[in-house]
Order: sequence, then structure tokens, then C-alpha cells
Amino acid sequence: MIRDIEIKNEAQVEKINRLACEAPYEVWLSSGSMMLDARSLLGLFALVGRKAHVVVEDDVAPRSLDRLVAKMV
Repeated sequence: MIRDIEIKNEAQVEKINRLACEAPYEVWLSSGSMMLDARSLLGLFALVGRKAHVVVEDDVAPRSLDRLVAKMV
């Protein structure tokens, strides 16, 4: 399942990382040809100022993903 977000600043990167670490499922961010584990803080800084896709496995409940993405923005 995929949702879109725009990563605007470093504080948002840290928030995304914290939320991904708390999630009971794997969370990935993709942008262009990059696919990054959202639990890897260092890699996420490459996405500042870019649009990205939040990607999770298909067995994650859509409402759960929507709540997670709402907290990320």
C-alpha cells in the first residue's frame, strides 16, 4: 500500500523516523529510484525537500496507514 507525502524539513524527517520505529510493521519511503527503510534516520535526510511515497505491506490495514501518514505531515 502506498501514500504520498512531501518532506519539508529535518524536524519532519526525525518525526517520520520516530513514528516508523514505533509502527508494528515495516515502513519504507521511496522517491525516484530510492527506496529507504524509514527506520534508518541517516538515509531519510536525502529526502528533505522532496515528495516521497510511504510504502507498507499490503496486509496493513488502510486506516492504520492513513493515521500514520497523517502524523507524519
